[in-house]
Amino acid sequence: MSDWRDRAEVMGDVVFFSYNKPKIELQSEEVFVWDLDKTYLDTKFETVKGLIRTAMEKAFQKKNVPGTASLALALKDYVEEKYKDNKGLAIYFITASPPQLESKIHEKVQLDGVEPYGIFCKDNMQNLRPKRLWRLTKQVGYKLQALMQMRIRLKDNVRQILWGDDSESDAVIYSLYSDICARRRSKDELKAILRHFHVVGSQMDTIFSLQEQIPADDPVEKIYINLADDTDSEYYLKFGRRLMPSFNSFQTALDLHQDRRLGFDQLLSVAQDLLTNFEFTRDELEWSIDDLVRRKILSFETVEAILPKLKEHGMIHELFSLSMIPKAAVTQVGGRVYELEGTFEPWVPELIDYTHDYR
Repeated sequence: MSDWRDRAEVMGDVVFFSYNKPKIELQSEEVFVWDLDKTYLDTKFETVKGLIRTAMEKAFQKKNVPGTASLALALKDYVEEKYKDNKGLAIYFITASPPQLESKIHEKVQLDGVEPYGIFCKDNMQNLRPKRLWRLTKQVGYKLQALMQMRIRLKDNVRQILWGDDSESDAVIYSLYSDICARRRSKDELKAILRHFHVVGSQMDTIFSLQEQIPADDPVEKIYINLADDTDSEYYLKFGRRLMPSFNSFQTALDLHQDRRLGFDQLLSVAQDLLTNFEFTRDELEWSIDDLVRRKILSFETVEAILPKLKEHGMIHELFSLSMIPKAAVTQVGGRVYELEGTFEPWVPELIDYTHDYR
């Protein structure tokens, strides 16, 4: 077997494995970026035992966060239907796993029916030197650099949909990435924020160097945060309505359907997967819908269209009713819903308070 270094691009502790041609990457209109651990795969890193088990697992033994494989396949169907080409789903994975595990990770997502454009891994061997040991558990600098390196590979007006979870700092990372791309913050402001998250030295220099190589444009269309640690969803209001905290893959699929990134049949496939393979109940699916209505995410128009169909297919009870009347959509662009009646939080705040975590 060839050494992973023969197949990878290495910049500091960021290791990128590419599975597609650069020309294809540059043609992608929409790019889907998934954090791997606790967002796509149900990874246990809290204990040494969990770390060892994760490292030793074969590809077929790795477990998905419920519904993520069917959601990725649903997105693949959407892309193939919309663009009518053979480029496949423009999906990238970012993981803190070492590059030695890349082949297992790649095999696992292939078993799910997904062929990623690339996978970013973290080479913590770079951080085993005495002065860098503290970087072993710090992910903000690593993930920001990975996102910036990815941005350089994509077209100027690309739109990105990002997935993360609440166990790390993914909401901070993705929003800060957006701010860096859009130049919402001065260099001095960014330096202070980066230092707060222990991003210093050569990694900070690399991030600013990469910023100079990308267009001054915000590529981030939507951010989904999987509430793996049951963080209060209201905490995320400070990041704006572009970021949607999600309790399960069905909620994410509902929002993607509302934004016309999934058809109803694709939404149905995610719901069916959760009921059949992950012991979800119809009550849980009903709660998921009602929660999004109460949080003013699902519009009246969307709910009115999907509830009869979900009842017809047996996904929810025939007598199910919502706890409140959904709000109507008031701002839509290209079929995407950006605002409902009674929403006051901005879509993207001008200034996010990154340094205070009130969870």
